Amino acid sequence: MSDHSPVEKIKSESRGLRGTLADSLVDPHSGSLRETDQQLLRLHGSYQQDDRDLREERRLQKLEPQWRFMVRVRLPGGVATPAQWRALDAIAREHANGTLRLTTRQTFQFHGIAKRDLKASMQAMNAALMDTIATCGDVNRNVMASSNLVESPAHLEVARLAAALSEHLLPKTRAYHEIWLDGEKLVGEPEPEPIYGRTFLPRKFKAGIAVPPTNDVDVYSQDLGFVAIVEPGPSGTTADGTLAGFNLLVGGGMGATHGDPNTYPRLADVAGYFAKEHLLAIAEAVVTTQRDHGDRTNRKHARLKYTVEDLGLARFVGEVEKRAGVELEPARPFAFDSNGDRYGWLRGHDGRWHRTLRIPAGRIADRDGQPWLTGLREIARIHSGDFRMTPNQNVTLAGVPEAERARLDALIAEYRLDAAERGSALKRDALACVALPTCPLAMAEAERYLPTLLDRVEALQARHGLGGEPLILRITGCPNGCARPYLAEIALVGKAPGRYNLHLGGDARGQRLNVLHRENVDEAGFLAVLDELFAAWAADRVPGERFGDFLWRTGRIATPVRARSS
Repeated sequence: MSDHSPVEKIKSESRGLRGTLADSLVDPHSGSLRETDQQLLRLHGSYQQDDRDLREERRLQKLEPQWRFMVRVRLPGGVATPAQWRALDAIAREHANGTLRLTTRQTFQFHGIAKRDLKASMQAMNAALMDTIATCGDVNRNVMASSNLVESPAHLEVARLAAALSEHLLPKTRAYHEIWLDGEKLVGEPEPEPIYGRTFLPRKFKAGIAVPPTNDVDVYSQDLGFVAIVEPGPSGTTADGTLAGFNLLVGGGMGATHGDPNTYPRLADVAGYFAKEHLLAIAEAVVTTQRDHGDRTNRKHARLKYTVEDLGLARFVGEVEKRAGVELEPARPFAFDSNGDRYGWLRGHDGRWHRTLRIPAGRIADRDGQPWLTGLREIARIHSGDFRMTPNQNVTLAGVPEAERARLDALIAEYRLDAAERGSALKRDALACVALPTCPLAMAEAERYLPTLLDRVEALQARHGLGGEPLILRITGCPNGCARPYLAEIALVGKAPGRYNLHLGGDARGQRLNVLHRENVDEAGFLAVLDELFAAWAADRVPGERFGDFLWRTGRIATPVRARSS
């Protein structure tokens, strides 16, 4: 292991992710954990962070940074009961910074939890039948699934399969229960990990299931993606159809490093089709292939996308087929028409209703004129269905009986939970990562800058008579890709305080990478570029043509070397 990265040594010597975490948690001399334990903590579902707005002030006071922890919930398919929502709300108010954050991986995360409150937070989740196991770190993370329950019964089956996949790919170590839930202490050798082995995966791993025609999970961005193939039912449509199987996609990923051409975002390749009963076997085979063939020497080259590139798709698929004992068939036809959410009330196949609420940047808080945290807590007191987090940082009130709609509408209006969905299409579809002040990787603002940015871009649209035109914009504080920026029609990727790389040319279905158009530009610089391009779009577009499609058709952006779509 001498040529492996230092993280590999930490995992290997951790005794099944235990390390010295238990001791670090009770060390009264610092709000921080030991450096090796910070790495292990990620596989338990948490990151150590600090408030970067306070760093200099605390340094001058000769104090250590204000160490706090981000904790992420494992929530396959984004499904939570009202009781679980109330429990998460209580954790946010009692232990975190008083807000809930909906992530682009269809779950919740908390910010601002002090070390002394970490264990209490984990135990409160466990009491509500939730955990944070493997939501961060070098394992399969939260499994995503299309949140749309309206189209057919197949969506419910996909949600159940997402939960089964999440359970199947969990680490088998009891370290989580031992450290956080006061379980029985390990004596002797750690538990075997039949899927992950002693060193788990070379890097993080993301899986998602899409149900056409909606690609809300951005399935091409996943390390491991599944596209549901639904056969038409008696009506001749998929509305009453049955789930037959899945097309397998492998090798997607959004992360990159500024200035390093050997790192890049990549769209997943479509590898073939298999019947639904083979889902767990195929998934495990992909994971173990990555475990055994992924790069453990260079973490920047350790994602599955690089393994697929290095081995070649045919060899990679052959290895998966051998391990799964399943021969893939040719991929079945499918088509996506969007990767966004639908707002307002929609009636499902079972007669119940669903309403998606727009939550900008996924931040649920009580703010002047918008007491959303309180409002959703009140909804959770009476809602008889469930809550479904969407991959676009929104929440759906799902499974609502007709008789409940009026009461929920009254609460939505009282707490102004419908305010954001009345905004422009631009504002309804935008995504942002957290970035400053908590993310240690952030080079620039994202979530905090998003409202100002959207106002600026919306004003440009209005200037050119494009007000109300749909436009997918995403912003991140660094190139790590948490808000899937490289699939957006317009993306800003943080380069330095107040400066961004401008990427252009994604599509509205999540099937095309954008390209770097301007590097290291400030607000005035990228707005000037957009002003010029919006003028051209307004003058030369064909009816209904999206901005990203217009840029490609008219040759205003160059074909990227690695922006290929399967």
